Amino acid sequence: MKRFFTFKNLSITLLLLVAGLCVVYFITLTPPAPSKELGENQRVAALLEQGGCMSCHSRDAERPFYAEFPVIGKVVVADIEEGYRAFDIEPLCNALAEGAMPNPVDVAKVEKVIADGSMPAAKYYLMHWGSQSTSAKAEIVEAWATDFRTKYYNDGLVGARAAEPVRPIAEAEGIDERKVELGYKLYHDTRLSVDNTVSCATCHILSAGGVDNHIYSHGVEERMGGVNAPTVYNAVYNFVQFWDGRVKTLAEQAAGPPLNPVEMASTSFDEIIAKLSEDAEFVAEFIAVYPDGITEANITNAIEEFERTLVTPNSQFDKWLRGDDTALTAEELHGYDLFKQYSCATCHVGPNLGGMSYELMGLRRHYFEARGTELTEEDNGRYKQTQEERDRHRFKVPGLRNVELTWPYYHDGTRSTLEEAVADMARYQSDVDITEEETAAIVSFLRTLTGEYKGEKLTNPNEYGVALEADYDHYNH
Repeated sequence: MKRFFTFKNLSITLLLLVAGLCVVYFITLTPPAPSKELGENQRVAALLEQGGCMSCHSRDAERPFYAEFPVIGKVVVADIEEGYRAFDIEPLCNALAEGAMPNPVDVAKVEKVIADGSMPAAKYYLMHWGSQSTSAKAEIVEAWATDFRTKYYNDGLVGARAAEPVRPIAEAEGIDERKVELGYKLYHDTRLSVDNTVSCATCHILSAGGVDNHIYSHGVEERMGGVNAPTVYNAVYNFVQFWDGRVKTLAEQAAGPPLNPVEMASTSFDEIIAKLSEDAEFVAEFIAVYPDGITEANITNAIEEFERTLVTPNSQFDKWLRGDDTALTAEELHGYDLFKQYSCATCHVGPNLGGMSYELMGLRRHYFEARGTELTEEDNGRYKQTQEERDRHRFKVPGLRNVELTWPYYHDGTRSTLEEAVADMARYQSDVDITEEETAAIVSFLRTLTGEYKGEKLTNPNEYGVALEADYDHYNH
């Protein structure tokens, strides 16, 4: 008589039974999407709680009991540390609870990982059934993100483009033209430097994309700085100034270089004021705008007012955002899609495509080890100001407007071409080795971000790479 219940058949039956029970377990323990009766913020907060986001992405994350287990415990602890290193979700959760406006970067990050199902990671939701992303959850977050951007930016985008994480540049408004004119003169005035040779415009050349295209800028007596000078265009959109975020306002930023011993090297603003006060015509012009005369606060306020006008609207990409379907080519649109696909648009968001958060340089792969050169004080980034280990190598995200003109790239100026910068950002920040075709498409998109200043499209007359070559020669000797 034939044997139907062999050991092999029994094993298969048991495996199927276990699999079936797991499916039932999974279905029964997967909570439904939060009720529509809740407000949008409350629904998203509930989703983040279901997803266990605070378990890894917060300073004082509560470790699960299995973090004490041999072998697996080390993996769990490492994942928690890596999660917090990558993203602190507490500010977003607090904003949702208080009904406050969250940071657009936090919104973009959550939207991206929920949409593509990359968070929570599989090894988390295998231990926490029901925490995984679903299409229903993604729809809730997508609607919330769209509503948030419509309210936060209030820039008139409609239809599908109202949901875009990148926004158009607006024309400067509410400007005091008298202060702007005075600020323009001060911006170009070399008397702010100790030897009357360097002005703001020396390192931030308006006719060259707002930069000088040097790896590090040259101050008085050709003294060399230690960090690449960012563009002054659209700096008004930055939530803080400088790579390490040591000041918040443009006025505070304007007060730094004149007293910096490498840049302008003046000993005090009293010294600067004394020199300016010798110019009777300038004094009269200054008092006409500021009745209390030439002071540090008035000097920096005038420069700030001028720099508020340094916005570059009307790029090809802005025209597309505002509804002109002919403004971008198929390759440029493909580049923008890749820009979002590879998570670039989770940090490079808003009107300036950046300047709204601090992020870790080398998030997914170790940038500084690969660079292979000695670390500098400037490589510490935000850590210089906070002395918190989590902030080491964390920098204010640079804006990408007019980026085709602002080479070399990164805080250390080590990437001379846009193609190099794009490929390396994908590698070190997103852990993706993109193809040459993908790189070319993203670069094509980035070139559409070049805008207009005073009605003329920005250009850069500097010969590409010449300044870099001179800098390398200087450093090598």
